[in-house]
Amino acid sequence: MGSGKSSIGRRLSKKLNYDLIDLDDFIEDQENASVKEIFESKGEIYFRKKEEDYLKELLEVDKDIILSLGGGTPCFGNNMQHIIDAENATSIYLKASIPKLANKLIKKKSKRPLIAHIETEEALTEFIGKHLFERSPYYSQAEYTIITDDKSKDEIVDDILDLF
Repeated sequence: MGSGKSSIGRRLSKKLNYDLIDLDDFIEDQENASVKEIFESKGEIYFRKKEEDYLKELLEVDKDIILSLGGGTPCFGNNMQHIIDAENATSIYLKASIPKLANKLIKKKSKRPLIAHIETEEALTEFIGKHLFERSPYYSQAEYTIITDDKSKDEIVDDILDLF
């Protein structure tokens, strides 16, 4: 959360003339319900199973796309392995430091249900640190890691394009 997946994905897709697919948006379209509604009515286990099913489907699409995943996607089921095994996919981890993420997210927390309840930047920093610690074994399996600290969105896009 806050690493720039959506905004970088948008810029990259425009530069490459690829379609951008946000996995959460795709799930909402397929399920005719918001992620929040799916969690509330069918539970997280149902959501994570559908997330894996739709991820596998999108990894097999026969056209060039930018696929933006939720921060938790690689950490559930066999999702990271599906990403690694996909023949025509390249995985990129947009890595930001905990202080940079906390500084950015504290200003936007009201728009982020997962962190809206967190009162202080110190508590947010702890929350982010805990989640990154738990998720780093999955994120570190990405083919490429792009450090985003102190870079503009255009510089990050250029860093990604330089990989190919």
